[in-house]
Amino acid sequence: MTATILAVGSEMLTPFKVDTNSLHVTERLNAIGYEVRGKAVVCDDLDEIVAAFRAAVGRVDLLVCTGGLGPTEDDLTRDALARIMGVDMERDAGILEDLTVRFARRGIVMRDNNLRQALVPRGAIAVKNANGTAPGLLARVDRTIVVLLPGPPREMKPMLDRLIGDGAIPSHGDGLFRRVLKITGRPESEVDAIAQPIYTPWMSQAVPISTTILAALGQIELHLTAAAAGRDAADAVLAPAVQALCAVLGASVYSVDGRGLEAVVGDLLRDAGWTIGVAESCSGGLLASRLTDVPGSSAYFDRGVVCYSNEAKRDLLGVPEAMIAEHGAVSEPVALAMADGIRARAGTSVGIGITGIAGPGGGSELKPVGTVAFAVVAPAARSVRTVQFFGAREQVKYQSTQAALNLLRLLMSGPRG
Repeated sequence: MTATILAVGSEMLTPFKVDTNSLHVTERLNAIGYEVRGKAVVCDDLDEIVAAFRAAVGRVDLLVCTGGLGPTEDDLTRDALARIMGVDMERDAGILEDLTVRFARRGIVMRDNNLRQALVPRGAIAVKNANGTAPGLLARVDRTIVVLLPGPPREMKPMLDRLIGDGAIPSHGDGLFRRVLKITGRPESEVDAIAQPIYTPWMSQAVPISTTILAALGQIELHLTAAAAGRDAADAVLAPAVQALCAVLGASVYSVDGRGLEAVVGDLLRDAGWTIGVAESCSGGLLASRLTDVPGSSAYFDRGVVCYSNEAKRDLLGVPEAMIAEHGAVSEPVALAMADGIRARAGTSVGIGITGIAGPGGGSELKPVGTVAFAVVAPAARSVRTVQFFGAREQVKYQSTQAALNLLRLLMSGPRG
């Protein structure tokens, strides 16, 4: 069975907002047997939305559209559905009552434009929204099931899950299930050269496994996909494949269960009963932000210091002026001194120091833009590295935190004192 996903909203055609709903929709549809054949973002224009609907209807089995169901004049998705169905819209008394009760309960005056949300194309089915004011809509046009969902993820996700659970969006045979290996410290070409002899035969086995390699900032991902009746059946095929790849890629694989590197490191710290403090110069607090993005990080994260100037490194961390003068602020001795300084002042098990040149200016022949020194000091373990990263300023900053986290992961994965 095939599907198309549309996201309606002119804001997603600007540099300021992207469509993320389609990722969740794709995952849920794959799991119930739909192959997603197309995705598109459509502006808030009735003719454009209608054209996108007509391009999908009759061609795929399922069309899922998110957004454009609000109360304003530019919320036109329900109008587009009425047009492709060739029907008028009618006010749904049940929706109107739900809206009236919802606004009254919150002590908010319901404006006239909210009445638009009670309009339903004749023959379509309204889907109640327990988390917002925009009801969904369900219809069949030609051979295609058309599902309209609200745009906000907190409203869209539970509505989609309910439609799948109720069978309104029917399941069809085997679903597509994935396992993702996340790898860092190796370039894409090296990962593929090592992994290809392992995964190439999988396409011709009884239950084929397709493999996709994706390069992302600071890491490589290997996506393994298999069709199966359910997650348990898929894991019976995918788990040995994951093990085979881990065996050849070794310690560069940091996650096989979807966790990011900051979550993996956080679990290692929690399991060891260790705490951490970080001292950052060029990364500007990004490492502390990533570590504290993980729920429960208060169990191990103590503090972070952003020490951009030489004076801050001296005053806040005790980095000797003579060391900076001799080696420069971007150097391995200074990175180690920063890690030692934050560890001593915080009284933590681990200290990390990062100092570098994020660019675009400020580099030299000996230390070009992208040069970063980072150090990890832990019980019975000290390590420091200097790497030249490439990319724009924000890319250098991210890669520096990725490399520092990975260095800590590798130290903690080995023998610990």
